[in-house]
Amino acid sequence: MAETVQIARKAVEVAADKQASDILLLDLRGLVDFTDYFVILTADNPRQLATLADELEGQLEQAGGRRHHREGEPDCGWIVLDFGDLVLHLFSTEQRQYYQLERIWNRAVPLLRVQ
Repeated sequence: MAETVQIARKAVEVAADKQASDILLLDLRGLVDFTDYFVILTADNPRQLATLADELEGQLEQAGGRRHHREGEPDCGWIVLDFGDLVLHLFSTEQRQYYQLERIWNRAVPLLRVQ
Protein backbone atom coordinates (compact mmCIF):
# COMPACT_ATOMS: atom_id res chain seq x y z
CA MET A 1 0.00 0.00 0.00
CA ALA A 2 1.28 3.45 -0.90
CA GLU A 3 2.22 5.93 1.82
CA THR A 4 -0.51 8.35 2.76
CA VAL A 5 1.56 11.41 1.83
CA GLN A 6 2.09 9.96 -1.66
CA ILE A 7 -1.66 9.47 -2.04
CA ALA A 8 -2.25 13.02 -0.79
CA ARG A 9 0.18 14.38 -3.37
CA LYS A 10 -1.59 12.29 -6.02
CA ALA A 11 -4.86 13.94 -4.95
CA VAL A 12 -3.31 17.38 -5.48
CA GLU A 13 -2.07 16.31 -8.92
CA VAL A 14 -5.47 14.91 -9.96
CA ALA A 15 -7.29 18.02 -8.68
CA ALA A 16 -4.93 20.31 -10.60
CA ASP A 17 -5.36 18.23 -13.77
CA LYS A 18 -9.15 18.59 -13.42
CA GLN A 19 -8.88 22.39 -13.04
CA ALA A 20 -9.66 22.67 -9.32
CA SER A 21 -8.45 25.93 -7.81
CA ASP A 22 -6.70 26.93 -4.60
CA ILE A 23 -5.61 23.38 -3.78
CA LEU A 24 -4.06 23.04 -0.32
CA LEU A 25 -2.38 20.03 1.29
CA LEU A 26 -2.18 20.32 5.09
CA ASP A 27 -0.19 18.11 7.46
CA LEU A 28 -2.26 17.52 10.60
CA ARG A 29 0.02 14.93 12.21
CA GLY A 30 0.54 15.75 15.86
CA LEU A 31 -2.57 17.95 15.98
CA VAL A 32 -5.37 15.37 15.72
CA ASP A 33 -5.71 11.62 15.93
CA PHE A 34 -8.45 11.08 13.33
CA THR A 35 -6.37 11.83 10.20
CA ASP A 36 -2.89 12.84 9.05
CA TYR A 37 -3.61 15.06 6.04
CA PHE A 38 -6.29 17.29 4.58
CA VAL A 39 -6.56 18.26 0.95
CA ILE A 40 -8.80 21.29 0.49
CA LEU A 41 -9.82 22.48 -2.96
CA THR A 42 -12.35 24.63 -4.77
CA ALA A 43 -14.51 23.82 -7.79
CA ASP A 44 -16.34 26.34 -9.97
CA ASN A 45 -19.72 24.60 -10.11
CA PRO A 46 -21.63 21.46 -9.02
CA ARG A 47 -20.73 19.59 -12.21
CA GLN A 48 -17.01 20.14 -11.60
CA LEU A 49 -17.45 19.10 -7.94
CA ALA A 50 -19.02 15.81 -9.05
CA THR A 51 -16.33 15.17 -11.65
CA LEU A 52 -13.55 15.92 -9.17
CA ALA A 53 -15.03 13.64 -6.51
CA ASP A 54 -15.43 10.74 -8.92
CA GLU A 55 -11.99 11.19 -10.47
CA LEU A 56 -10.28 11.53 -7.09
CA GLU A 57 -11.98 8.42 -5.74
CA GLY A 58 -11.02 6.34 -8.75
CA GLN A 59 -7.43 7.49 -9.07
CA LEU A 60 -6.66 7.40 -5.34
CA GLU A 61 -8.04 3.87 -5.08
CA GLN A 62 -5.84 2.87 -8.03
CA ALA A 63 -2.88 4.45 -6.19
CA GLY A 64 -3.53 2.27 -3.12
CA GLY A 65 -5.92 4.41 -1.09
CA ARG A 66 -9.12 3.01 0.37
CA ARG A 67 -12.10 5.30 0.72
CA HIS A 68 -13.98 4.76 3.98
CA HIS A 69 -16.76 7.27 3.50
CA ARG A 70 -18.18 9.89 1.16
CA GLU A 71 -20.43 12.67 2.40
CA GLY A 72 -22.18 15.58 0.70
CA GLU A 73 -23.52 16.28 -2.76
CA PRO A 74 -22.36 18.57 -5.56
CA ASP A 75 -25.46 20.75 -5.25
CA CYS A 76 -24.76 21.47 -1.57
CA GLY A 77 -21.27 22.76 -2.43
CA TRP A 78 -19.21 20.48 -0.20
CA ILE A 79 -18.11 16.88 -0.67
CA VAL A 80 -15.92 15.07 1.86
CA LEU A 81 -13.93 12.00 0.82
CA ASP A 82 -12.57 10.15 3.84
CA PHE A 83 -9.60 7.90 3.10
CA GLY A 84 -8.73 7.42 6.79
CA ASP A 85 -5.36 9.10 7.17
CA LEU A 86 -6.31 11.46 4.33
CA VAL A 87 -9.49 13.55 4.17
CA LEU A 88 -10.38 15.55 1.07
CA HIS A 89 -12.67 18.58 1.26
CA LEU A 90 -14.09 19.62 -2.11
CA PHE A 91 -15.83 22.99 -1.90
CA SER A 92 -17.73 25.46 -4.01
CA THR A 93 -16.27 28.97 -3.73
CA GLU A 94 -19.11 30.08 -1.46
CA GLN A 95 -18.86 27.12 0.92
CA ARG A 96 -15.08 27.39 1.14
CA GLN A 97 -15.35 31.05 2.13
CA TYR A 98 -18.08 30.21 4.63
CA TYR A 99 -16.30 27.33 6.41
CA GLN A 100 -12.75 28.71 6.18
CA LEU A 101 -11.08 25.42 7.07
CA GLU A 102 -7.63 26.94 6.55
CA ARG A 103 -8.33 29.34 9.40
CA ILE A 104 -9.77 26.64 11.66
CA TRP A 105 -6.73 24.45 11.02
CA ASN A 106 -4.17 27.27 11.03
CA ARG A 107 -1.78 25.24 13.21
CA ALA A 108 -1.49 22.58 10.50
CA VAL A 109 1.62 22.63 8.36
CA PRO A 110 0.92 23.57 4.73
CA LEU A 111 2.89 21.14 2.55
CA LEU A 112 1.72 22.22 -0.87
CA ARG A 113 -0.49 24.90 -2.37
CA VAL A 114 -1.55 25.19 -6.00
CA GLN A 115 -3.33 28.41 -6.80
